[in-house]
Amino acid sequence: MTINGWIQILVFCGIIILLVRPLGGYMTAIFNGERTLLSPVLGPVERGLYRLAGTAEQEEQHWSTYAVSMLLFNLLGFLLLYLILRLQGSLPINPTGMANVPPELAFNTAVSFVTNTNWQNYGGETTMSYLSQMLGLTVQNFLSAATGIALAMALIRAFARKSTRTVGNFWVDMTRGTLYLLLPICIVMTLVLVSLGMPQTLGASVDVTTLEGAKQTIAIGPVASQTAIKMLGTNGGGFFNANAAHPFENPNAISNLIQMVAIFSIGAALTNVFGRMVGNERQGWAIFAAMGTLFLVGVAVCYWAEAAGNPLIHALGIDGGNMEGKEARFGTALSALFAVITTSASCGAVNAMHDSFTALGGMIPLINMMLGEIIIGGVGAGFYGILMFVVIAIFVAGLMVGRTPEYLGKKIEAKEVKMAMLAVLCLPLAMLGFAAVAVVLPTGVSSIANAGPHGFSEILYAYTSAAANNGSAFGGLSGNTPWYNVTLGIAMLMGRFLVIVPALAIAGSVAAKKTVPVSAGTFPTDGPLFVGLLTGVIVIVGGLTFFPALALGPVVEHLAITAGETF
Repeated sequence: MTINGWIQILVFCGIIILLVRPLGGYMTAIFNGERTLLSPVLGPVERGLYRLAGTAEQEEQHWSTYAVSMLLFNLLGFLLLYLILRLQGSLPINPTGMANVPPELAFNTAVSFVTNTNWQNYGGETTMSYLSQMLGLTVQNFLSAATGIALAMALIRAFARKSTRTVGNFWVDMTRGTLYLLLPICIVMTLVLVSLGMPQTLGASVDVTTLEGAKQTIAIGPVASQTAIKMLGTNGGGFFNANAAHPFENPNAISNLIQMVAIFSIGAALTNVFGRMVGNERQGWAIFAAMGTLFLVGVAVCYWAEAAGNPLIHALGIDGGNMEGKEARFGTALSALFAVITTSASCGAVNAMHDSFTALGGMIPLINMMLGEIIIGGVGAGFYGILMFVVIAIFVAGLMVGRTPEYLGKKIEAKEVKMAMLAVLCLPLAMLGFAAVAVVLPTGVSSIANAGPHGFSEILYAYTSAAANNGSAFGGLSGNTPWYNVTLGIAMLMGRFLVIVPALAIAGSVAAKKTVPVSAGTFPTDGPLFVGLLTGVIVIVGGLTFFPALALGPVVEHLAITAGETF
């Protein structure tokens, strides 16, 4: 590890902290229906969309109606994207003549982008037409991100309101999140990325002659626009197979910093939105502090492991960090930082191949996803995910002091705890359940590139990434098979909707509750004690659930390498 590396990490952290309040204030104004700088331009568009949808901004929905609206909207999005992929060979804006996407791969990809996972069992530049990239994938990047933000807002309103049966309007939240937040930032970000050298064109691939005289085809296309929303919306689906390691998706250190900041910005700001809406910004900062603590520990361990390098390489007399699978432009510090950021949020974009990380360095992205992407998390998804752990932490605190647990004046009772546990436990069911089956089936094992614990980690990482709606991959697993396309798709659906529906049920239950006055026995939830309790509950739940699997994978691999054994 170097001073320069830590300075780069601390600069990133400082930028995120500085963005929390201003972006949080802007988002609060948007979702409260207040006037903003963009209202004169976008207000008429917003009202026109409501008329087309047959709704109005004053209309509110019960949590179950909100959930049904969300499910139907996502179902239609899935069907539309699936049809685009299956018919892309016959559709326009296909200058390179891409064929129709096969059924299993189209299913996997459609589920992936609708659930904000963006797992890719294909090479973007060799599989998808420009129309599929723009009308299919990029559109879903916006809509799946807006869905996550809308659901977070519904849960925030539940804790902010008193004795009400409604949690907002899904169509209004979707419209405002897309129009006033995602689109404006992405337009500016796209122009900045183009100025840094990122392609944005509908022209066909370019044929060139290399210095050695060989012929090479260079893929280009509408890259900058997809990159902007894939980062801001924590989608992660790359135009190119190499994702953010590709020079056209990530030209230099400035674009790398912009993309990392974009991944965290909305998720971090949502903590401030929460604090503002419940009338106490300290509540939001407490949640942000718990997220930040887990993030910094992960960065420190991952950076240390990658900077320490491979002991087997050191035994040959070669010193230095682990640069295998990394871009020389970014080095170990920015590669480790990017890996922790993208797996702390449900993004999945990568600027280095996680399969080439050291055993312990690769374990940190795994742990981040196993915890449910609640360390900042995806846009909206991370916030309503960590609120599930808040409910559990408050329940534990209530047990310790022997009184009914309360959070922000709302009593946390059996229904809320049961729904929170359902949301939390569905993730290990998908992650560990599918991984356990895959490692004993020939069709599952035949896709791994390595034997031993590293091969197990490749399979475990795939299902963890899918169920956590992350989308990053170790890189050593050949996932474009019927088995992985179907089972990974099912894991994505479980990780998205088996968390969302219980979260909305909690929102409906909490919104209907009266506020209990603060008393001498009320547990304070805006200070260091609560931050420690919340962090401890997250670590303990994750540790008890996933440590056996981690012990079979990265932990055993690290001990074996230390002993001089390879696989």
